[in-house]
Amino acid sequence: MSATVEQMFARIAKRYDRANTLITVGLHRRWRRRAVRLSGAECGMHVLDCATGTGDFAIEFLRVVGPSGRVVAADICQPMLDVFRCKVERGYPNLTIEAADMLALPYADATFDIVSCGYGVRNADDPFCALAEMARVAKPGGRVVILETGMPQHPLLGALHALYTRRIVPMIGELVTGDRSAYEYLPRTAAAFPSGEAFVAMMADTAAFTRIDAYPLLGGASYIYVGVKRS
Repeated sequence: MSATVEQMFARIAKRYDRANTLITVGLHRRWRRRAVRLSGAECGMHVLDCATGTGDFAIEFLRVVGPSGRVVAADICQPMLDVFRCKVERGYPNLTIEAADMLALPYADATFDIVSCGYGVRNADDPFCALAEMARVAKPGGRVVILETGMPQHPLLGALHALYTRRIVPMIGELVTGDRSAYEYLPRTAAAFPSGEAFVAMMADTAAFTRIDAYPLLGGASYIYVGVKRS
C-alpha cells in the first residue's frame, strides 16, 4: 500500500465502520460470514487476516476457530489497528494484532490453515505479489480467501452499480467521515481492478493453487475467491 493510500485510510479510520455499514446497507457483515463458511474454517485452526483494517473479518474467524484456534490480524495502517484494538478490548487472548505489510509478510512458509483478506488486495502496490505472499504462508491444502469488489456483468445492474458507486458512495462517505476524496478513490479503484474470471486468472498465475473458486455477491458487485494451496 502506498503512503498516500495509507494516509487516506488513517484519515477515515475512526468512522470507517459506520460509513461501510451505510454504503453496503449492512451487507458486508453477511458477506464476511459467508466467506468464513466457504473458507472451511474449523475449531482450532490458525488464521492470518491480511490488511485487516478495523478487524471485522478477523473477528468473524475468531468466532469460528474458538479459543483453541488462533487469529493473527495484520495491517500497516496503525489508526485502523487502533480502532480494532478498541473493539476487542483484550477480549480474545488468542488474537494477535500487529503491523505487517502483505507484500512482505513476516511469517514462515506454510504457517496458517487459512489466509484471508477483505477488500485489501486492490490497495496493494503489487496485487500479484500480495497473492503470492498470502499463498506462501498458507499450509499445503490450506485456503486463501479473498473478499473483493467487482463489477456486475448484467448491463442494467452494471449501470445501477456505477451510478451508486460514483455518485452516492462519495456523498455518504463525505457525510460520515468528512473525506469525499477517499470515497471517490474506493469506487474508482474497484472499477479498474480485475474481478471474476480476471481475478481468478491472476490467482492462477501464482501457480500456488490446485483449485480456485469464485462466488459472486449481489450480481458481481463483490466476489469471494477461495484458492486451495497446492500440496
